[in-house]
Amino acid sequence: MEEPSVLDYVVEKLTFWKKGQLSIPPAEDLKEPGQLRPVTERTKSSLWHGITVFLPLFFALIAQVFGEPENRSAGLMIFLYTSAAVSLILMIHYKNWQVGSLIQGEGEAGPFKVRWVQFIFGSVVSLLAFAFFSGNHFNLINVSFWVIGQALIWWSIWEPENWSAKIASAWDRFIGGGFQVTPWMILVAVVFALSGFYRFYLLNQVPPEMFSDHAEKLIDVSNLLWGDTAIFFPRNTGREAFQMYLTAAMSRIFGTGISFLSLKLGTCLAGLFSLPFIYLLGKEIKSKEVGLMAMFFAGIAYWPNVISRVALRFALYPAFLAPTLYFLVRGLNRKRWNDFLFSGLFLGIGLHGYSPFRIVPFAVIILLLVYFIHDKSKDNRRMAVIALLLVGLISLLVFLPLGRYALDNYDTFAYRMETRMTSVEAPIQGSYLGIFFSNLWKALIMFQWDNGQIWVHSVPGRPALEVISASMFSLGVVLVAVRYLKKRHWLDLSLLLIIPVLMLPSVLSIAFPSENPSLNRTGGAIIPVFLIVAIAVENLVVNLKEKFSGRGGVWLSRAVVLLLAVISLSENARLVFGDYYQQFKRSAWN
Repeated sequence: MEEPSVLDYVVEKLTFWKKGQLSIPPAEDLKEPGQLRPVTERTKSSLWHGITVFLPLFFALIAQVFGEPENRSAGLMIFLYTSAAVSLILMIHYKNWQVGSLIQGEGEAGPFKVRWVQFIFGSVVSLLAFAFFSGNHFNLINVSFWVIGQALIWWSIWEPENWSAKIASAWDRFIGGGFQVTPWMILVAVVFALSGFYRFYLLNQVPPEMFSDHAEKLIDVSNLLWGDTAIFFPRNTGREAFQMYLTAAMSRIFGTGISFLSLKLGTCLAGLFSLPFIYLLGKEIKSKEVGLMAMFFAGIAYWPNVISRVALRFALYPAFLAPTLYFLVRGLNRKRWNDFLFSGLFLGIGLHGYSPFRIVPFAVIILLLVYFIHDKSKDNRRMAVIALLLVGLISLLVFLPLGRYALDNYDTFAYRMETRMTSVEAPIQGSYLGIFFSNLWKALIMFQWDNGQIWVHSVPGRPALEVISASMFSLGVVLVAVRYLKKRHWLDLSLLLIIPVLMLPSVLSIAFPSENPSLNRTGGAIIPVFLIVAIAVENLVVNLKEKFSGRGGVWLSRAVVLLLAVISLSENARLVFGDYYQQFKRSAWN
């Protein structure tokens, strides 16, 4: 018998004076195989799938607990981290975990234009500046030629932007609606302020005293203030000039004089300088949430904090790497030629800061090569090649004074680097390749296991990251690797590849393998490491919201992030203001 339609049923009810002719068959037995399960059974299944989201996090957190010095067990740590990785991969495979995706680039690159008259004049003036930089001193003549040459070359390449229209539009919005402070702006400001608190709290006491390297620096700063405007300071195996000029500025601006505090203020401000660019870089590659969490975890972390507080050049490595990478990635994503100029500018400044920064040009080349291989557009590939030339040209112009010094005094310029990479100072004990790969392995596991034995800028023998950051970084590496295999996004691969590249200044300590790993020479890895931490946390939040729908999922995800943040805040405070302070006092006592 044919089943009646809804319309037939409604018509019969409206014509109630007629005798009903419809016959509605009984409902089928829902307990037959293949039919829907009871609501309670479906709810239990959904709840179970939601709970499984916590499995990788649970395994990773417990694994990292066994990486801490007081609980150390390599076997348990490896087993639990393997369980975390396997559970995450299986959940992704069975579509119980969404991997998300990074932001795709915008369209095709446009034409590149050069104003050749300005470019030629700028090149000639820059060559004259190079000639005038002989003698290892900045003076009015060579600096003037240097600045004018760069200005002309920037003018020759700069892509005009309608700033007047942008300013007028912003002013109209301000007049129309006033300046609106959003909750997100407040949150970003709070995170930045909290980071500043962690970087400057008890700055005069942590670390408590100087050692010989600081005394050498202060002699150079004193000489600078007396008129010795050197390009490179050869004292104590040679040092780039940026920190000397920065410290001299701190001593005058804050009235702190030739002191340990002046050194600390400069390097801590340099460390703080990197944080907005970490936020912007996270926002550029994924979302503002990733940017905020990257800034938070990097801002409060023990690793970047101690290499800033120790008041040597170490903080300059991540400080100038962050804007170099940000403008490079933004230029590639948005196809903006001007961004490559800024990337080159910060790359060049960084080369005046700390010698391990000399590896950054290789990281830039690798990043552009990965982009070139993955993007099939002819115009975008052409853009990558031109970007390499632009970044290289601008950084070379900024590097010009130090480049002239290196040409005239290569032995002094490269001495410190050669003492670590070759047998100039000490014989190499064993196979070069054997030591290299041993150093590489130790550097790669320093995040979860051992950050080295150098008491000056670390707590010897402990991981470089505390429990929360190390766990999320480990999950993030798995997530980014799997996502790359699924989606082939060039930035996923780039994030993974540049970490070991940026750690090479430590890994290449072949003559002194006991100095590897070291938090200072691996400092550039801070940028990709905390981006991966943030990607993992954000991805966890997304999956919690997806599994626990509605407001319950939102509040649960917020509670989880808040709990992770509070634990991380507490652990990093203990490491910096407790463990690091105490062991520094013991080790520096004489």
